[in-house]
Order: sequence, then C-alpha cells, then structure tokens
Amino acid sequence: MTTNTAPVADARALGLAHYAARGVLEHLLSQHGLTFQQQVVLRAAVTADVPQTPDGLVTQVQGSLKTDPAEIRTVLDELLARQLLAADGKHLRATDAGRHLLTSVGADTAPVTARIWGGIPAEDLAAAGRVLALVTERANTELAALTS
Repeated sequence: MTTNTAPVADARALGLAHYAARGVLEHLLSQHGLTFQQQVVLRAAVTADVPQTPDGLVTQVQGSLKTDPAEIRTVLDELLARQLLAADGKHLRATDAGRHLLTSVGADTAPVTARIWGGIPAEDLAAAGRVLALVTERANTELAALTS
C-alpha cells in the first residue's frame, strides 16, 4: 500500500506559506526603512497607469490588504513625509526617491525570490495559481457578504 505524503493545500498551508514569504520580505524591507504596508502603497502609486488621488490609492490598497482605510491614510502620510510620494494637485505621484527605493528593494528581493520559487515545475505553479485565484475569489466574496 502506497501512501501519498504530499501536503494537502488548505488554509493552514496557505497561511504558513504567506507568513514565511512575508517574513522574508519584511526583513528585506526593514533594511531599506520600509514597512510592508508602505511598500504596497508605494508600489501601487508607482505602477498606476494614471496618477491616483489619495482616495483612489486607499481603495486600491484596501482591496489588496483588506485593512482599515485609516491605516492606509496613515501610510500615505508617512510616505509623503519621507518624500517618497508627492502631492501633484489632487493626485499623488511617486517621487524619484520613491521610484529609486522600489528599484533597490527589487534588486535585493530578486535573488531571494529566485531561490524561493526556483526549480518549481511550471505545471505545479500553474495549478497553484489556479487554486490561489479561486481561493482569493471565494474569500473576497465571503468578506463582501460579511461586511455589507
């Protein structure tokens, strides 16, 4: 009789993977003086197709982090104070310093990311991606039902 000892994907396995990867990222971010939330907000500003209003950035980040809008506004204020974001009329834009910081963070995280994700077969990544997308969709639906 053969037993399958491969771990089953479940909420605990997802959580453990998330916190392990986030722990690595937060360690690297701290070397740049950034928090996880600051990096998420700054990246959202840098990668936006068009300049975002503060409310637009808050909405976008809240959709990703599922956190209190007041916390995100505090992060916006921190990034503005550090001159990583700047007000441009009604919009916020990443400054050259903000863009440079994200580039530096990316350079530091790239080799670690390659070690973590490297060697995983493409078909496993595709299967995991499909499962994670479905879990995300279902969890977002449940959260919307709980908060409406």
